[in-house]
Amino acid sequence: MKYLMLVLVIVLAGCSSAPKGITPVDGFQLERYLGTWYEIARQDHSFEDGLSKVSATYSMQEDGGVAVLNKGYSKEENKWQEAQGRAYFVASSDVGHLKVSFFGPFYGAYVIFELDKEHYQYAMISGPNRDFFWLLARTPTISESVKAELLEKARVQGFSVDDLIMVEQP
Repeated sequence: MKYLMLVLVIVLAGCSSAPKGITPVDGFQLERYLGTWYEIARQDHSFEDGLSKVSATYSMQEDGGVAVLNKGYSKEENKWQEAQGRAYFVASSDVGHLKVSFFGPFYGAYVIFELDKEHYQYAMISGPNRDFFWLLARTPTISESVKAELLEKARVQGFSVDDLIMVEQP
């Protein structure tokens, strides 16, 4: 997994800006975002190849940043894989735009462009371009109607949703 995260870091190195036309959410409240999120759908990338039961847990660091623990189960290897990282706001802490690193000084974009602001139950995330997309939720599953609505919003924003991986959760 460390090798795969290194590949991600190299791909994303220096790419902490939002994709053109993607606007990070404002009115963001980090304290409400902290905790565990489950991956519902994602674009296919080698660093998550074959992983199911994927989650991301966010917690505060002493330096004001955010500790990130990504975890997924590899059926092929019959074991859990983890990647630990850290994230910092790119600008203001009330804007859902962070830069995240899983290795050294190299950061990639983490752009929250859709968020259930009332309950913080789902979020859509972009990387530095539209080749990176994640649909996250506070629970391992969400209703098909909510998922369809969110994926249509992602399609309208220019993300290719036809080939998304629907993540197997417990």
